[in-house]
Amino acid sequence: MADPPGCCSTCATCLLCPYSCQWITAKKEKKKGLRTTKYDCSWFLFLFCVFLFTLVWLYFAIIILNDFHNFNEFIFRQKKLWLDWSLVLLIATAVLISYSSVLLVLALCLQLCGQPLKLHWVHKVLLILTALVVAAAFTGLGIKWAEEWKSAWISLQATGPFLHIGAVGGMTLLAWPLASFIYRTRSTGLRVFVLLVYCAAMIALYLAPLGITSPCIMEENQLPPKPALVGHRGAPMLAPENTLMSLRKAVDCDVQVFETDVMVSADGVPFLMHDEELTRTTNVQAVFPERAALNSTAFNWTDLQQLDAGSWFLERRPFPTVQNLSPGDRQEAAEQRIPSLEQALEAAKHSNLSIMFDLRPENHSDYQDFVNVTLGVILQSGIPLQQVLWLPDGFREDVKQQAPGVHHVYGRKRVENEKEPVLHVNLPYQDMSSEEIRQYRQDNISVNLYVVNEPWLFSVLWCSGVSSVTTNACQVLKEMEHPIWLLPSSTYFMIWIVVDCVSFLIIIWAFVLMKKCSRRRRPAGECARNGSFPPLEPGSASGTLPDRQTAFPSQT
Repeated sequence: MADPPGCCSTCATCLLCPYSCQWITAKKEKKKGLRTTKYDCSWFLFLFCVFLFTLVWLYFAIIILNDFHNFNEFIFRQKKLWLDWSLVLLIATAVLISYSSVLLVLALCLQLCGQPLKLHWVHKVLLILTALVVAAAFTGLGIKWAEEWKSAWISLQATGPFLHIGAVGGMTLLAWPLASFIYRTRSTGLRVFVLLVYCAAMIALYLAPLGITSPCIMEENQLPPKPALVGHRGAPMLAPENTLMSLRKAVDCDVQVFETDVMVSADGVPFLMHDEELTRTTNVQAVFPERAALNSTAFNWTDLQQLDAGSWFLERRPFPTVQNLSPGDRQEAAEQRIPSLEQALEAAKHSNLSIMFDLRPENHSDYQDFVNVTLGVILQSGIPLQQVLWLPDGFREDVKQQAPGVHHVYGRKRVENEKEPVLHVNLPYQDMSSEEIRQYRQDNISVNLYVVNEPWLFSVLWCSGVSSVTTNACQVLKEMEHPIWLLPSSTYFMIWIVVDCVSFLIIIWAFVLMKKCSRRRRPAGECARNGSFPPLEPGSASGTLPDRQTAFPSQT
């Protein structure tokens, strides 16, 4: 096989060795007459599919980071083991995508250099394992975390225009090795099939923006006001969740609502706690080891006050931001105790902060008593009732009668023929489309969506017109003065046309250039069949043509 111009024997050898796992020089490869068979082409196609598969999983892994703290909490409740599993996910995904990417780049370079694509069996086994691992990850995501499929769909509203540009760019670069393959192969059927598939893919990509929609494709003057921030258990990235320190940090982040969860102790004192057990956010295992697995409501207020509700935050570091805390904040976090609802209401009243809470556990036999006790604490606290946002559905009518000034927030969408109009809804961000958010906004219904941590997601909901979002990252969203991107439709249309035209011209140039290169290295045997013989070598009486094995390319 004759090396194409610009691809030296050393470069060809360096590419061939890691791909084939054999130290074979280009000269030895010529002598052996190695060729790319249809079997080798099948493995290259499988490599390309595995690369795309892992690339899609990488996209999913980045998207689900917004909700990964919930996954960490779920694992802790099941296994009593705390670990930031997002790091494990990202490292494993990076290894898989890097491996398949390197192999794909090697294969494309070998194709451009005219070298055989002899993938070693070790790589074949690893590629199969990669595909199985990613398939298992997608299957687990669909079974245990199905709502993340909705998250991925929402993310396309933020990334769709840029994914389109990236896909067009990647497929455009693929034109070079593809043109090399088409001009090298001697199978007309295969050549036509590959070319048709490529053209169909490019046409689909060129027209893809017709199906891309995003609320952020709008004029600047149409942008709704920035959504208000609701602190999810306060500011849990800056302080232990559901503590007075967390409430104060939320106030510093310009949060307008403190969202929390309320339990009622065995002696009737409402206190702030999310989990039904105390093991995740306190040192109950050290203080009351024999009672650690009991429900939070089984402890009286005196027992609860003995627990440390802050040291776990410094030890487990539930968020990367913990390591950046100042010494003063660390000292304050270590001194936190479980606050009562009365203490939280007092702090909220002085900070002019609204408070929204859920009352747990809903299935408790004394739940009605919990509602009455909680409502009594609210009425006695002196906080303006319009600053209280009531989430619990149980015995809501009793609450409306005893405290008519309280704002009622519903964890569902509105329904037809309701007795009383729904004015506030609180839903997962996956459960409302941009169209529904706009409609609720037009009908003067306040929409709060949770939990929104990533700027890309906040930007999409901002453009959609959501009233407020519940977040763990108030310190991040506070600094955003504008959505990440905002494009007028005319500007996006111009970008679309320019990208497609530039891509088309580059593809044409690639095929024309590769055709010229293929003519320059056209083998002598082909010249003989066309009636154009090369000149005889000096001193040769018979004018023997070059060896057939070195005259023709090694590609099928």
